[in-house]
Amino acid sequence: MKKVTKGKMWVFAIGQLGWSILGGIITSWLVYFYQPDQETIALGHKLYVSQGAVIFGVITIVGLVTMIARIFDAFTDPLIASLSDRSKHKLGRRIPFLRYAAFPFAFVTVLIFLAPTGEVSLINNLWFALTLILFYLFMTLYCTPYNALIPELGKTQNDKINISTFISITFILGTALAYGAPFIWDIFIASGIERMTAIRITFGILAALALVFMLIPAFFIKERDYSECIPSKSKTFESLIKTFKNKSFKIFVLSDVFYFLALTLFQTGLPFFVVSLLGLEESMITVLFILMTFTSFLFYLPVNILAKRMGKKKLVVIGFSIFALVFFFASFLGKYGFSPSAQGILLSVTAAIPMAILGILPQAIVADIAQAESKTTGENREGMFFAARTFSFKLGQSVSLLLFTSLATIKPEIGLGYRIALLVAVFFTLAGALVLTRYQEKATLKLLEDN
Repeated sequence: MKKVTKGKMWVFAIGQLGWSILGGIITSWLVYFYQPDQETIALGHKLYVSQGAVIFGVITIVGLVTMIARIFDAFTDPLIASLSDRSKHKLGRRIPFLRYAAFPFAFVTVLIFLAPTGEVSLINNLWFALTLILFYLFMTLYCTPYNALIPELGKTQNDKINISTFISITFILGTALAYGAPFIWDIFIASGIERMTAIRITFGILAALALVFMLIPAFFIKERDYSECIPSKSKTFESLIKTFKNKSFKIFVLSDVFYFLALTLFQTGLPFFVVSLLGLEESMITVLFILMTFTSFLFYLPVNILAKRMGKKKLVVIGFSIFALVFFFASFLGKYGFSPSAQGILLSVTAAIPMAILGILPQAIVADIAQAESKTTGENREGMFFAARTFSFKLGQSVSLLLFTSLATIKPEIGLGYRIALLVAVFFTLAGALVLTRYQEKATLKLLEDN
């Protein structure tokens, strides 16, 4: 087997640049597009799906559909992972999925925002539900096999941390490009194009760019050069059960669920926090996210070095703790005695530190646990470990999306629901830190060294 070079690591990481653009479009703009607040409507934004808490008086259409789509997505993860783990394709167990899933993944991302009618209607509600479900299906078909390549390419601790660092860089770049969408659609609007058309053109451009990036590792990495590609013999749910029986994994994944509950509340709400709580221009969403991205980059090298010296677990717990402070600070945005712009800048800079830590290290922890299990049992189920992780945190994300869209309806004129969502995020983050303290990282690393 060849040793993976840093050049190949970057080729691999470019794939994440692609899919993180698509994921960023959905995470950043789906709720903003389909459940706009009054400030956004005043800009000329149109309504396409039913608004308000119309289901049992507490649940919105957007919240319900996103929850259903994420639950569907979560349950397809182990199915796709099992297909990938058991694949006997001549190109390997992962690369064929990347090749076949990239185009429909990018295409359906654009379809989500092409509601058939120009007003609120049942047809639009159904279109929104169907296309979002398809988005998550194709996302799983690409991302689950993609993530399973991490422990197969990175055989050593340094390689795994380096790969995790590189894909974290491309992830945050891709997400930043998605957050930068207002700058693009403002150019189209300024040229006389109607707002909703401008937004759709923007998403089309970003999706085309994402497709190119996703195809690069699919065609420029020869999987069999780095992995024996031995198919797993375990069936889907047998493999999933085995994975969740791993004690270290159970502790990690519970902590991870709490993290994504909190992070989803923050990411989904960020456009609203900037526009509604701080009263800033829509374009400031992009400015603040770019600032957060740049500042986060400054911490990538220190995180990489510290993780190799002091361990990944300690740094992740520190990241959780800082995020809790950031969320608490954000819950009072607009109430401090200094300028809204300065408050936004302070939020971006402080959030950058835990973003660097939690963007890099959790993937490497999963790779450690998966590799330790493989060496203990002799069965290669790396795909299922990453799928089980995404299965769990996607269930958490679905709850979080439902929670945010419901909380957002609480006195939106003063942003009370947004502030409550941030305080809930504080609780989830602290819970995640507490759970992770039980993970026995030294035992896992000793097992890797002994084998």
